[in-house]
Amino acid sequence: MPATPPTPLETDPESPSRRRLRAVMTAVFWSGAGLMLAVTLMGGGEDPPDDAHGRQAPPAVSAAPSSSSTDPAAGEPAPRESARKHLPRSEPTRLLIPGIDVDAPFTDLAIGSKGQLEPPPPHNTNLVGWYAKGVSPGERGTAIIAGHVDTATSPAVFARLGELEKGDRFRVLRADGSKATFVVDETESFDKDDFPDERVYADTPDAQVRLITCAGDYDRAAKDYTENLVVFAHLV
Repeated sequence: MPATPPTPLETDPESPSRRRLRAVMTAVFWSGAGLMLAVTLMGGGEDPPDDAHGRQAPPAVSAAPSSSSTDPAAGEPAPRESARKHLPRSEPTRLLIPGIDVDAPFTDLAIGSKGQLEPPPPHNTNLVGWYAKGVSPGERGTAIIAGHVDTATSPAVFARLGELEKGDRFRVLRADGSKATFVVDETESFDKDDFPDERVYADTPDAQVRLITCAGDYDRAAKDYTENLVVFAHLV
C-alpha cells in the first residue's frame, strides 16, 4: 500500500478550473463511504461485459503527493526538475504513444447525472477522453486521461497500456499548437475496492498525467472489471 500522502503543498492560487473541480468534488459523496473514486471503464477479457456504459468516477483534489527529492548536500528536499516545467492551459487534441501504437484523438469527458465522470463513447475503439473541467495535459496539476481497454467486439485504444514502463515517453498534441512530452514514472494496477484515491487524483505542484483504464478479471455479476491500471507520468 502507498504511504499516506503529506499535507498539501503551497502552490500558486487556484485557477478557476481547479475551483470548479473542487466544487464538483465536494458534492460527490457516498453515505458512510466517502468519495467514490474507483474507475469503472469497460475493460478487456474474452467475455466482454454486456453493458458498455460503465462509469469512471471523477478525480479527487486533496493532499498532493510529494514531488521532491532530497539533496544530500543541503539535507533538505529539492524540487524535482519537472516541478519547474508546465504549460499554459490548452485543450488536448491527440495522444501519441508510439511504443504501444496509440495515435488517438481526444473527446471531452464530463460529470454525468450520477456524479461520476462519463467514459469515452464505447463504440469508438480509438478514442481517449480527458476531464475537461480539470487540468489540461501539460498544465500544472494532475490531468486525467481515460480510455477503454476493449469493447464488446474488439480491443480498444488502451489494450496495451500495461506494457508501458518507467522511462517510456509519450506526447499530447494541444490546441495551441504545442506538444507536451511526458515520461512514465510507474505503471501499477489497483483493486477497485481498495483504490488509492489521493495517490492517483491528488493535485500536484508540477504538470502530471494519469492514464487510466480497466484491468484484472471480469466480474460477471458486477458487469465490471476488478482492477484499474494507472500510468503515472510527468511533463519533461
